[in-house]
Amino acid sequence: MQILVLGSAAGGGFPQWNCHCANCKGLRDGSIKATARTQSSIAVSPNGKDWVLINASPDIRQQINQSPQLWPEQGSRGTNIRAAILTDSQIDHTTGLLTLREGLPLEVYCSDVVYEDLSTVFPLFNLLEHWHGGLNFNAIDTEKRPPFSVKGVEDIVFEPVIIESNAPPYSRYRDKVVDGNNIGLKIIDKTSGKYLFYLPGIVESNAEVEQILSKASCVLIDGTLWLDDEMIALGVGKKLGSEMGHMPVNGEFGTVALLNKFPIERKILIHINNTNPILNEESAQHKFVLDNGVEIATDGMEITI
Repeated sequence: MQILVLGSAAGGGFPQWNCHCANCKGLRDGSIKATARTQSSIAVSPNGKDWVLINASPDIRQQINQSPQLWPEQGSRGTNIRAAILTDSQIDHTTGLLTLREGLPLEVYCSDVVYEDLSTVFPLFNLLEHWHGGLNFNAIDTEKRPPFSVKGVEDIVFEPVIIESNAPPYSRYRDKVVDGNNIGLKIIDKTSGKYLFYLPGIVESNAEVEQILSKASCVLIDGTLWLDDEMIALGVGKKLGSEMGHMPVNGEFGTVALLNKFPIERKILIHINNTNPILNEESAQHKFVLDNGVEIATDGMEITI
C-alpha cells in the first residue's frame, strides 16, 4: 500500500497568509531553516494508480498539480482519484471538494454527522449538485462501524475509529462530542494485513486507540501544537489546543509520549500548526521529536507499507 502526504500543515498552512509569528516571519525572510507546507490531506493506493483521497484540503489543486501520481493519464480529462473519505467537517479538510467540481461526480464517504454539517450549515453537497451530478454520499456507520472498501480500490479496507476531538465552530455539535464528529481511520492493505492508522485530529487517547496503535505499521497523528496553550501564549489565539480538539506534541499526555509506548515502524506527526516550534528544523523541539524516533510530515512524503 502506498501513502502520499499531499499536505502536512494545519488550517492556514505554513506560512499562514496573515501570520507574523516567529515561524512564518522566519520562513519568509529566510532567518530560520524550515519548509513550507500546505493544509493536511493524504491519499492512499494499493497499486499507485487508483487513489483514495483522505480529506480535501483548500490547497488540493496545488497538491494534485505537484503529485504526478494523481495526474490524468488517458483522454482529454480524467483523474486517478476514485473517491474521497472525510474524517470530519472542518473547513481545512472539506473545502477542497469545491475545487474538484470540474471532475464530479465523486464518491464521498463520511459519517452522518459530517454529512449533516455539509448539507446544512456548510452545504457543500447541496452546492455541488449543480456540477455533473455532484457528490455521492456514502455513509460511514459510526455505530456498528463495519469495515468498508471503495469501488475500484477493493484491495484496501477502511475501518472507522471513534476518537475524541471537536466539531467546527459552525457546527451545532461544536463543544458537544458525539460519535461521528471526528473519526480516525485504520487503513488496511488486504494483501499484507499491515495497516496505517490515520489520526489528524485527536485530543486524548483511549483503550481502543492504543490497541490499534500497538499493532500499526505506520501512524500519522495529530501534531498541531507543541504546547496546549501555545496560541494563547503567542497572542495569536484565545483557545487551548485541547478546546479545539488537539493533543499537544509535548508533555506527559502528548503525542510523542503516546507513541513512545508502542513499537510502531514509522511514527509521523501531521497537521502541524504554523506556530509549532518543531517546524524550525534547528530548534530544540524539532530535535526532541526526531530523537524520540518520530518523523515530521512534509508535503510530498511517500510511505509504503
